[in-house]
Amino acid sequence: MKKLFFSIAALSLASLAFAQPKTAADVAKFATETIDLGKVKQGVPKPATFTVTNISKDPLIIEQANPTCGCTISEYTKEPIAPGKTGIITATYNAAGVSHFEKTLTVKFAGIDEIKSIKITGDVLSAEDYDKWALENPVKKVETVTPKEKVVAPVKTSKGSKNPKS
Repeated sequence: MKKLFFSIAALSLASLAFAQPKTAADVAKFATETIDLGKVKQGVPKPATFTVTNISKDPLIIEQANPTCGCTISEYTKEPIAPGKTGIITATYNAAGVSHFEKTLTVKFAGIDEIKSIKITGDVLSAEDYDKWALENPVKKVETVTPKEKVVAPVKTSKGSKNPKS
């Protein structure tokens, strides 16, 4: 009996020793891990929103979503994200200095030791340069057309029939 007990105990310890801890990739999937904000006007903060999907069977909690510098602020879904559902992390870059930028946010999920990194990139232009660029690269507006009257398709009737459904 002692041999059986020790065998089971040894097997349990061995399986625990080889168990792989969960990683961020086991519980969460980002729609994209890098968002390019493109051209940004100096002094005009620009937000980027990351969508994260819970791919595990348990609720997912974002414990932290921290920028690596003071030029970026972040907000994130605080309540648990149900399996199969999505949450968001919004990073807002202050665009104070004229230059190219690549800013990293570190994301920590509850129960996961691994830290996940996501990035925002772009180019901050002076107000004058941005206005010139905007004139040369106008934003295409998408026009939505909605009918003013309800369109009804004609109903085919057989000759001599007064009831169109017969």
